[in-house]
Amino acid sequence: MTVTELTAESTGHVVDVGGLPVHYHEAGPVLAGAGPAEARTRSGDAGPGDTSTVVLLHGGGPGASAWSNFGRNLPAIAASYRTVMMDLPGYGKTAARPLTGHFFTIAAQALAGLLDHLGIEKAHLIGNSLGGGAALRFALDYPKRAGRLVLMGPGGMTLNVLSPDPTEGVRRLMEFGTPPGPSRAKMEAFLRCMVHDQRLITAELIDERYAVASTPEALAGMVAMGGSFFGEHAEDGMLWREAHRVRHEVLLIWGREDRVNPLDGALVALKQLRRAQLHVFGGCGHWAQLEKFDEFNELSLRFLSGAGA
Repeated sequence: MTVTELTAESTGHVVDVGGLPVHYHEAGPVLAGAGPAEARTRSGDAGPGDTSTVVLLHGGGPGASAWSNFGRNLPAIAASYRTVMMDLPGYGKTAARPLTGHFFTIAAQALAGLLDHLGIEKAHLIGNSLGGGAALRFALDYPKRAGRLVLMGPGGMTLNVLSPDPTEGVRRLMEFGTPPGPSRAKMEAFLRCMVHDQRLITAELIDERYAVASTPEALAGMVAMGGSFFGEHAEDGMLWREAHRVRHEVLLIWGREDRVNPLDGALVALKQLRRAQLHVFGGCGHWAQLEKFDEFNELSLRFLSGAGA
């Protein structure tokens, strides 16, 4: 597939949503019906309610952002779809929201506001980890606005059958900001939990993520996000209890060596999501979009087109 080089700067935009800034990247065709022909004509998926837009929602590790998680994937997806990558509340250049609900709910509301601003009625969703939980909450709260869902080790959907809680990856995430505070060593330990191929964790990546994650704003955003999983709205994050209501087609993607949301956690998601299928990558951790770059892009695009995974 031939792709056009896109940069964080050339695709980045900031808009006001509910009085707070939301940062996103956008690329690809913007005309209605501009997506692949299969998605517009396949029986059962066609019509004005279907979509030519894909939204990518990133994970929740320290220093995460839309670009850090999906920047490399953007050209491949945008070659076929209008593609929007939103920084989740409190991450990247998107301001944190007041904790009036669970993080997944707040993120879904921010996404709905962004889509309203962009004039997008409906979108397919690709979500990684925390972004997978936000995508599923969006589908539950705004079912007519969500198309197909690609969920990569989604937060809120995993009940570890064989693995301990918290998992190694979640424990490393929680430790990042605890006393005596953030450090480069903590960042490296966290990032090394994300992948199976340790060669992907370079000194440059560690330095880049640490510089972003150690700012007061980023730390406050992580505290706000984490607090919603344990406070009064914690039950709203238990998406596995509501997943049976989802009527959307779902592709679950898991890395066999995932140390954040281990593979055994996929069993509940696969059972509860009525129209789900599961693809497992061997030799892969929590970042399938990076470790299995070409395969992930091909698999996701085929599924979103309606051709099956």
